[in-house]
Formats: sequence, structure tokens, C-alpha cells
Amino acid sequence: MQIRDVVQHTGVPAKTIRYYEQIGLLPPPARTANNYRRYEPAVIDRLRFIISARSLGLALADIAEILTARDQGVPPCDRVLELLATQLALLDRRIADLVTLRADLRTIHAEGVQRPRDDLSGAACVCALIHQYGGVPDGLTTGNG
Repeated sequence: MQIRDVVQHTGVPAKTIRYYEQIGLLPPPARTANNYRRYEPAVIDRLRFIISARSLGLALADIAEILTARDQGVPPCDRVLELLATQLALLDRRIADLVTLRADLRTIHAEGVQRPRDDLSGAACVCALIHQYGGVPDGLTTGNG
């Protein structure tokens, strides 16, 4: 099958398929006489695995490690479990950070609606709340004023 067929079956853009070939996630396809790529049907399942692994947040390097092990006949199940546990821990941390951010935003918003809207000095308006927010350590500046 040609690359357009693979695209149609997987929804993966041709550019991405070529990139995955380049970095070794997909084996190099055979070539026809006119140099078109000729894919085996197994590439569909491999791409679907890559898509699923990416949707779970796995890095391409981790996916490559899993696929290499499978290609060598080594069950990668323990490594996959480690990677999933790592992803869970990262996700839990991001969720905790987002919950904290949501609480901070609610607090700042609630106080901000009580503040004047026309304080050009910025000392008493909602802008002062943003400045006081603890997102940037004291002494650091962004260079943006």
C-alpha cells in the first residue's frame, strides 16, 4: 500500500509517517520502481500503537524503546508499566498545580472585582494583585516592565 493508503487508514499525516521512518519508529518501507514508498499492512497496527502511546503522553524515545524491544522479541511489559506509572505521577502533579492555580485565580478575581478600574499607577487596581501574585520569586524580573 502507498503512503496515502496508510494516511487514510490511520489519520496520520504523510509528513508524520515520513518523520517516524526517519527517527526509526517505522521500518523503512520498500520502494517501487518509481521510488514510491510501499508499506506492509503491519505498519497500520504499528502506527496505531504509536498514536495510542502518544495520546497517553509517552515520549517518542520511550515508544521507540518499547517498539525496539518488541521487534527483538523481548516483552516490554514491565517497562511499559514503569512509563505509565511515571505518566500518572506527572499527571497527578500537573492536576495539583492546576487546582492550586484555579484557587489563586478565584482569589485574585474575587478581590480584583472590588478594586478600582482607573488607577493608572497600578498600586490599587487589579494589576497590583497580579504583581503581588507569588508566581515570580522576589528579585526576578522579566525585562517587560
